[in-house]
Amino acid sequence: MAHETIDVNLPLAKVYELMSTPVDFPKFLKHLDQVNKINSQTFEYRTRIGDESFHWITNIIDDLRNTRFAWITINGNMNQTGTIRFSPLDNGTRTRVDFSLDYRMFFGEPSDEVATFIQSMPAELKASLEAFRAMAEAGTFADAHAAPKSKAAETV
Repeated sequence: MAHETIDVNLPLAKVYELMSTPVDFPKFLKHLDQVNKINSQTFEYRTRIGDESFHWITNIIDDLRNTRFAWITINGNMNQTGTIRFSPLDNGTRTRVDFSLDYRMFFGEPSDEVATFIQSMPAELKASLEAFRAMAEAGTFADAHAAPKSKAAETV
């Protein structure tokens, strides 16, 4: 499990708006290739780790506006859970984000590549949150695109 905290120089409502939309997660969570909305509570994630393709379906289990956003996996070949907590700072002009993210295999032991991916998640999450803060504070988050995908990732 990875847990990181970052302070963002934007009001809480804006940070919540930018960070509580899973389809935008690949903009800053670089290990994700794609997130598609199935309905208001359900999202499909896709990525590649090494030579393996992974997809999973999540449900939002907690969406307390401007306070907390959480999801769990309900189906797929990867188990991902996440919680994001938002706290106002400096009379609401800044926001503290506490982001927890956990990846596990549903069955069996992970491959070496997946085990390395899971072990590197704390550093990956820290870098991802720094990328989020930079885009959000610069006002470029809406214009950001996920990193270009390789041909192998596009066929997932």
